[in-house]
Amino acid sequence: MRFENTEYAKHLSFKKEEFKFGTFYITEQFVLSELNEGVHVDLSIAVEIIDRLNKYLKKDQKLGYISNRYNSYSFDPQIWTELSKDYDFLVATAIVSYNQLNHLNATLEKQFFKKSLKRCSSLDEAIKWISNLDDFKN
Repeated sequence: MRFENTEYAKHLSFKKEEFKFGTFYITEQFVLSELNEGVHVDLSIAVEIIDRLNKYLKKDQKLGYISNRYNSYSFDPQIWTELSKDYDFLVATAIVSYNQLNHLNATLEKQFFKKSLKRCSSLDEAIKWISNLDDFKN
């Protein structure tokens, strides 16, 4: 399910950023990505995303990241290692998998991401998990 078709999109305040390779939704607690079919996400794409999303980040703000993988695309898992050197605003990641191959890919990515990474079977599960992290409780 796409984010804009959920009840969350009706109730959460968010900004929408469109790229040629996908769409990103920025909320107070998380960034949610929905990438296009067949895209290969490498470091240059990741840096382009972060550069554009930086305009929404407040100083020292922490965010969760949700990857809503309803399309099939490839992702270089070493990006997590590279990004953690220069960018430290992510507290956790949730990957929503809609098939076994995506779930296996998320398992591989978990080896590279040094913070908490949860594999989810629904967008609802991912949003609830990210929203209930201790980092976001007041």
